[in-house]
Order: sequence, then C-alpha cells, then structure tokens
Amino acid sequence: MSTLPVIAAVDGSDDSLRALDWALDTSRRRGAPLRVVHVRQYAAWAQPDVLVAGPPDPDADSVLDQVHAYVAGMPDRPDIEYVGLEGAPTALLPEMGSSAQLLVLGSRGRGGFASLLLGSNGMAAARDAECPVVVIPRPGREVHGEAPAEPGPRVVVGLQVDSPDEATLDFAFTEAALRGARLQVIAAYAWPVQSWAAPSELMPLMVDQEAVERDTWTLAEGFLAPHRKNRPDVRAEAYAMPGDAAGLLVAASRDADLVVVGRHRRRLLAPARMLGSVTHAVLLHAVSPVAVVPPTPAEE
Repeated sequence: MSTLPVIAAVDGSDDSLRALDWALDTSRRRGAPLRVVHVRQYAAWAQPDVLVAGPPDPDADSVLDQVHAYVAGMPDRPDIEYVGLEGAPTALLPEMGSSAQLLVLGSRGRGGFASLLLGSNGMAAARDAECPVVVIPRPGREVHGEAPAEPGPRVVVGLQVDSPDEATLDFAFTEAALRGARLQVIAAYAWPVQSWAAPSELMPLMVDQEAVERDTWTLAEGFLAPHRKNRPDVRAEAYAMPGDAAGLLVAASRDADLVVVGRHRRRLLAPARMLGSVTHAVLLHAVSPVAVVPPTPAEE
C-alpha cells in the first residue's frame, strides 16, 4: 500500500516557500512523498498579484517552475510530485486533505489584505481538511509571558482534561518522536473560579487552588499514560496551569518546534465544522508552526 503524501500548498509568496521548507523536512522525517500543489484562480476583474486575469495556460505555471528551481539543488529530497489546479483554493485545498497525511501552508499568501494575521486559505484548510493541517507563521510575531521550558527541541500540545482529544495527543506524541523532542503538555484550568451571586454580580468561590491544580494534573497524567506506553521514547511532561488556554499555548510557542491543538468537535446544535476559540487564537498569534488536528470521524 502506498504511503500518503505530505502536501505543501504554494502560491509564489515567501510565506508559501517557508511552508515548503517545513513540508520538505517533515516528508524526510516521515519517509513520505511530497506533493506540491498550486491552485490558480482567475477573473476578468483581477488585480495584480491577487488573481490571474483570464483563464490560465494549462501548460504554464510560473509558481511550480519557481518551486522546481528552488528545490533543484537540495540534497536528500523526498519524491516530489507537482500538481497545478484551477479553482478556489479555499475549496480545493481542504478537499485534498482526504488523500494526504498532512497539509502544510503559510499563514498568509499573495492575495487578500496584508494586515490579516491568517489568510482565508489557512482558515479554510484548518477548519475543513480531513487530515492535520500545519500553518507556518510569518517571522516577526512577538509573544509575551513565560511558559515552563528548557533548551532543546520541544513540541507543545494543549489538553482539555474535561474533554480530551485522543487524535490530538497521538499526533503530538508522533511529532515529538519524529523530531527527538520533549513534549510539553499544557492543561489549563480557569482561575479564579467565580459564580453568579445576583444579576450582573460575580463573586469568587471558596475553592482551594492547589486542589484544583492537583486534580487537573492528575487527570492529565491519566490521559497521557497510554500514549507514554505506546511511545516510550518520548519524554512527555504535563503542566497544570491557571489562566486562559490560548494565552498559555501562545506563550509556550516561543522557541517551540510545533504547537498542536485540536479542532472543535461538532455539536448537536452546531453541526458545522468550527475551529474553536482557542485554536483560532493560537493560529493568529503563535510564533511557531501550529498543527490543527481534526477529531476522528466517530468523535465528530
């Protein structure tokens, strides 16, 4: 049975070349072929560098030619396939996730508004693709706050102890093993704990923070146990931390190789796929690559 490829989406931008570099490295680590995909869209009213004005020549693709030249002298290249498509990237890229083990793209492309932190293609792929999606941020992002860390390769994963996502944990352990990295597992808990005393009036509850932190850490350790058994080569450490999960994960992204988050599960009253507020915030602000892992079909 053939190995599913890693897909790198390119559009000629510096962002997509950074994504290509990441995908090349990951293909080597996974022993997987690389599929480089360029989706061309066109319209008669196109603006320069946004859309192609008029139907593109099917035999000419300057972006794929650029990639050919870019990788030509690289040693230890994986098997590479080049695919040019015509249509809407927000629709075609997520569809390709059904035949890939990983989809990689930059946080911004050539089109749209330069001020946006995350482009529409990255948003659509992270929300809709059937495989994990890795979004590579632009250089220059800054994060504030401190997270427990030590020198060396590190993969970060968020864990909701009240709703653990096994697919996300499995992906994080796999990436840590492939990279020879330590796995930093962040389990956030809300603090201070508050309750409504009267309309428009919040009051703190008398709750022992040490007990909440200890219970959160104990639950996290329990969820990690089977993954540690399957991946004894991965050093995984759980951190129970007070505060907002998104802020903690963004802070932990400093000097990390990868941050792994789960995609929001479908709910009965909200059947459409969603990213979830934490995942969305991490995609917008993390300084490291971010992997968004879809739940298994049964979980969805």
